[in-house]
Amino acid sequence: MVILVGRESRETMHIAEVLVAERDPIRAVLKAIDRVGSSRAFVTDSSGRLVGAICERDIRKALLAGAGLDSPSAALVRDAGVVTKPEVGRAEALDLMQALGLRELPVVDQDGRVVGVHTDCVPAGVQPRHNAAVIMAGGRGSRLAPLTEHVPKPMLRVAGRPILERLVLHLVGAGISRIFISLNYLGEIIEEHFGDGARFGCRIEYLREDRSVPLGTGGSLRLLTQYGDIAEPLLVMNGDLVTDFSVGDLLDAHAGEGVAVTVASVQYQHQVPFGVLEQTNGRLVRLVEKPVPTWPVNAGIYVLEPELISKIPNGRLFPMTDLLDQCLKYGWPVGLWPLQEHWQDIGRPADLARSRGEG
Repeated sequence: MVILVGRESRETMHIAEVLVAERDPIRAVLKAIDRVGSSRAFVTDSSGRLVGAICERDIRKALLAGAGLDSPSAALVRDAGVVTKPEVGRAEALDLMQALGLRELPVVDQDGRVVGVHTDCVPAGVQPRHNAAVIMAGGRGSRLAPLTEHVPKPMLRVAGRPILERLVLHLVGAGISRIFISLNYLGEIIEEHFGDGARFGCRIEYLREDRSVPLGTGGSLRLLTQYGDIAEPLLVMNGDLVTDFSVGDLLDAHAGEGVAVTVASVQYQHQVPFGVLEQTNGRLVRLVEKPVPTWPVNAGIYVLEPELISKIPNGRLFPMTDLLDQCLKYGWPVGLWPLQEHWQDIGRPADLARSRGEG
């Protein structure tokens, strides 16, 4: 397993390099603290199970009391306190850290082993992905007016954070370090909030549409050509989603299917309010009382082979659905990936209320 550290360098190193053992000297503990940029180092046993933590403050006191850099650190080990689980998202982990006043939070699996560390800058213990991601955040969000009169829809808050920020943190937590955000309506608010992405643990660049020529969910992808070649499959998603889908599983599924595009799907249910009559040749064969049929629907999350970017027309409205139609027309295979995790599209006031736990 590798971990990601550093505010901008995104240096990679093995998890063992940021954890320490009880037998390690103070010097090794200070090096681990410095690598992650935290205030504590986490101590594990020979099996990688969490033993405790050593605080930088306690090391300082020990050095002032006469200990040397090569002195053993075992006497400085304290209880590590609160931990989190691998399935907890990056945004939720940061919220917990903020509430408890922590600068770092260990990620511990069901066997008690440390598999990562959240810091206030970047998550450690994440397998890096070389894929870039594009988040579409240029829509007006007219159905959410008047909430969107002065705030772009992706910047509406859910559980204390803008929706778009939650998506960025989710991608960073999945190992994606290069993110493009497509801008149009009130794009300056988004750009001012995220900047270059450094404080979120990634590099953010912007696809700026002409305000008078909206490009739609697919058209803005053509603007990627100004940033050079995209070599790996591209993750594309709408900016108005509240979801904790498995980024790694989706990318791996796409890589294993040999398709041009993979579309994430969710199950939509519709309650029929009547008894349905099933018939054959005008004769009733079964009565189904108020059935609930389901269909897979578009979740607004895609993985595209980079060659498709050149197939997108330049400078005009082009929805992602047009790209899918184009693939079907020319026989380029399109895969479907069933999204199993939480997913909520924020398109209407009722959807926003539901995501906020208000309805």
